[in-house]
Amino acid sequence: MSRKPTMLTVSVLTAVGMAAAVALAGNALAGTAGNGATPAAGAGAPAGMEPAAFAAMQRDLKLTPAQARDRLAKEDRAARAQQVLRQTLGAGYAGTWLSADASTITVAVTDRAHETAVRAIGATPKLVTRSEAQLDALVGRLDAYSASVPKTVKGWYADVTSNAVVVLSATGVDPAAAAFVKASGVDPGAVRVETTTENPRTYIDVIGGNAYYMSGGGRCSVGFSVNGGFVTAGHCGRTGSRTTQPSGTFRGSSFPGNDYAWVQVDAGNTPRGLVNNYAGGTVAVAGSQEAAIGASVCRSGSTTGWRCGVIQQKNASVTYQEGTVTGLVRSNACAEPGDSGGSWLAGNQAQGVTSGGSGTCSSGNSVMYYQPVNEILQAYSLTLITSGGPSPTPTSSQTSNPGGTWAPGVTYQPGATVTYGSQTYRCLQGHTSMAGWEPPVVPALWQAI
Repeated sequence: MSRKPTMLTVSVLTAVGMAAAVALAGNALAGTAGNGATPAAGAGAPAGMEPAAFAAMQRDLKLTPAQARDRLAKEDRAARAQQVLRQTLGAGYAGTWLSADASTITVAVTDRAHETAVRAIGATPKLVTRSEAQLDALVGRLDAYSASVPKTVKGWYADVTSNAVVVLSATGVDPAAAAFVKASGVDPGAVRVETTTENPRTYIDVIGGNAYYMSGGGRCSVGFSVNGGFVTAGHCGRTGSRTTQPSGTFRGSSFPGNDYAWVQVDAGNTPRGLVNNYAGGTVAVAGSQEAAIGASVCRSGSTTGWRCGVIQQKNASVTYQEGTVTGLVRSNACAEPGDSGGSWLAGNQAQGVTSGGSGTCSSGNSVMYYQPVNEILQAYSLTLITSGGPSPTPTSSQTSNPGGTWAPGVTYQPGATVTYGSQTYRCLQGHTSMAGWEPPVVPALWQAI
């Protein structure tokens, strides 16, 4: 399946056009590093995040409750900024990421004309050569040659922070890796080979999240509930295979290449928008907004419980013994055999299902990969089941509509008019509205008339 992103190509973004991102990202961000204090379990969890998940985030990222809340707020602003920048910058956009402590947002651009506008949102611009779309195209070329990948090459990914494609090699200086890159047609100048100790493997034989069993033997984990069933890892079962506890049938499965599947459950099973937190409760899933690189992410699995880390890279390709899987997300949140297929969340937003990785939670050097959930939903035309939890916290003070025709979730075209409160507004830029983008607080999108 092709993963070349659809990029909205527009003219060079002006400072006025960037005002929408100003409203999304807020002022320049300031953060603090964790001090390693042991938090009370789930103390002060923000609305929409279960205390057990909040406590795990504090434990694994070594944050106090206040620091964790502050980080989550900054990550939400970065995710919203990423969403609008990817659309409005078009070919000039080259990636967004958070610093290690989430104190700053960096936006890579290919045109110096965007730098002033990026600074206007409190982010740090970085001028680079290749756009995000160009990096993804380079990864796609390597993916096309995955059938010929040498054994020394363990994977590759687009690294927006260095504006290059990284190839992971078990031997470091690797003639076989260089030959692989050359055969793919990728410019060697766009590739950096790094030594890795990773030995990725899939986690099929024990559970992660809630367990389910394959009729032919083995067990895996439920990822997220969808209309009619649940999504999980593709290596867990082939199309037509049966499952028990819950009983169902694999209606779609792709592995290798991808690592996703969906199971239609039999009558009597009720999919719910919840994830087991392995602390006697559940986490309510509110949506599937994609988190930014550098954001915290937590995963659920029966072997290791709740474990958290940060998103390191996206569009990563991994070579397992069974073949290469492309389009994964790379993280340092640990997992162990038994966590395969389980749920990854950023706050209350679904991110993906566990594919595989290297290391253990006791070794301290884990590298894990998950399959993005939005791709699974799109591939099979599925709808994520949510529990009605709150969406990400709006970045403005506007949390409700005081009356009028404007509403979130509506696609507005330039020239359209709406009312909000007692004021009428004209749409300046086409967009799909969302909470936090109310007309009074995004003057780049709406003009009072």
